[in-house]
Amino acid sequence: MTSTPSIAFAKFAAPKKGSAFVLAADDGAVGEAGKACDPAGALSRAFPVADFSGKFGTVAEVLAPEGTSLDRLVAVGAGKAAALDDQAWLRLGGTIAALLRKATEVAVVLDVPGAEAGGRQAANLAAGILLRSYSFDKYKTKKDKDEPKKPVKVTIHCADPAAAKKAFTDEAAVIDGVLLARDLVNEPANTLGPVEFAARAKDLEALGVEVEILTEKEMKKLGMGSLLGVAQGSPRGARMAVMHWKGGKAKDAPVAFVGKGVTFDTGGNSMKPASGMEEMKGDMGGAAAVTGLIHALAARKAKANVIGVIGLVENAVDGHAQRPGDIVTSMSGQTIEVLNTDAEGRLVLADALWYTNDRFKPRFMVNLATLTGAIMVALGQHYAGLFSNNDELADRLSGAGQATQERLWRMPLGAEYDKLIDSKNADMKNIGGRYGGAIIAAQFLQRFVKETPWAHLDIAGTAMGSPPSEINQSWGSGFGVRLLDRLVRDHYEG
Repeated sequence: MTSTPSIAFAKFAAPKKGSAFVLAADDGAVGEAGKACDPAGALSRAFPVADFSGKFGTVAEVLAPEGTSLDRLVAVGAGKAAALDDQAWLRLGGTIAALLRKATEVAVVLDVPGAEAGGRQAANLAAGILLRSYSFDKYKTKKDKDEPKKPVKVTIHCADPAAAKKAFTDEAAVIDGVLLARDLVNEPANTLGPVEFAARAKDLEALGVEVEILTEKEMKKLGMGSLLGVAQGSPRGARMAVMHWKGGKAKDAPVAFVGKGVTFDTGGNSMKPASGMEEMKGDMGGAAAVTGLIHALAARKAKANVIGVIGLVENAVDGHAQRPGDIVTSMSGQTIEVLNTDAEGRLVLADALWYTNDRFKPRFMVNLATLTGAIMVALGQHYAGLFSNNDELADRLSGAGQATQERLWRMPLGAEYDKLIDSKNADMKNIGGRYGGAIIAAQFLQRFVKETPWAHLDIAGTAMGSPPSEINQSWGSGFGVRLLDRLVRDHYEG
């Protein structure tokens, strides 16, 4: 991975060396602290030539401005002061990170006329810098010659550096969780199978998380025929990682998050086409998000009891792989006719959800899965699908999605869809008809949650290969970590 910038906070002062970034309002106005970086007015004189007005995300730059010891001075448009919410500061941080280039020392001056730029704002801007700076390049033996040899040092000058440092402690924990999720999704399947993924989850014990790893033998004893049926075509054994973060009161029931972890998905005997199959290394984006979330909650010492469960399998093809038409018995005792072996994620989640609910009796369960291409047909790649049996949970998830811009769109559930998975030969089948594929998958999952408040997030379009943005240029986005951390933070701590 590329070097992560180091972040520090300081009071307003004109930087002595390196590159300086100042923020400008939507009329091109720069605050007094920003003007101190440019005593000769070189940057302000460049605004008309660069057609720079301070519109959000726009940039004007001059090299070696006269009258300073800086090597570069950059103005970044902050737009309208009234529109500078948490996400705008995050995006501004990403914009700045994209301009760091070969810099080794950078000062960012948060002084926007008419805008509050204290501790929280500075922390969000720093988080945006870290998110945008991420790059997965661990397997490149020849590094980019323009890449700095050591991490760039970024000092953010703001009104309240002590408050910024305090706020950033929690933000940095969450960002680390996002970057862990990105690493897991980006990792090739030959180096990250179920066993290796389980080991990465086990690493969270260093943060105080209690982690159990269930083997195939243990899952077979529990009756997880649905999950194990998916894994039987691969020589790489299935695992289930169970992560406990106990930050709340002992008497408080936990909240639970469950992730689909298909470390590679060939489709099994219902094989996928070769074109694009390499992207199926990311079919564990749900498990990656849950693992990143538990990391974030533990690292920031969240005052909540949280369970994370991830079902880890490889869906491969050999003489032992399950066949279309096979009937398996899930942990719940319900039987499933497997008509399509490429509808495998729901089979993994069926046992993972039942196990979580039966053992932990959680206040609610949220599962995440790169489950269907159908959700991408419905929503594209800017929203994930939200299905739920509980309006309060759905509303809270939608609110967290708006707050973090990891947005969700609620989709329907209903008896009309549920009957489409009834089977003549078993209790249910794992596919329905041609239409409503994402809904049918959710109806299938609902049969394994009883009356527990539950939500299913179909993140097929957002966890991998999602459109690049100011805060993410990675194929694996880490979608879900910030969203669910916000859910826990706003509603289930304390």
